[in-house]
Amino acid sequence: MKSFKDYKAPDCTKADEQDTVTAETLTKKIAQAYHGKSNADMLRNILAEAEKGKRAGTLSNEEIESFYQAFSPMLDGFQRKRLRAIVDKLKAIE
Repeated sequence: MKSFKDYKAPDCTKADEQDTVTAETLTKKIAQAYHGKSNADMLRNILAEAEKGKRAGTLSNEEIESFYQAFSPMLDGFQRKRLRAIVDKLKAIE
């Protein structure tokens, strides 16, 4: 997914899509979860999903960086710095 214009709701009938966390699925989950939620709720969702994928080995550092590159232009300076710190923390998980 290159942008939100390409977003399509995931087909949750496929079990493998429910269990696999990739940059694309993380982006989709966050886009769905963001609607009507506070920044704190969105942040908790990002961290939980990314940490889950990272620990499961289904989310790579490159995908995390790709996620950052996709979202950072939509943020102000403070939010971008905060997201960068979170991305760095997630990338350090082994």
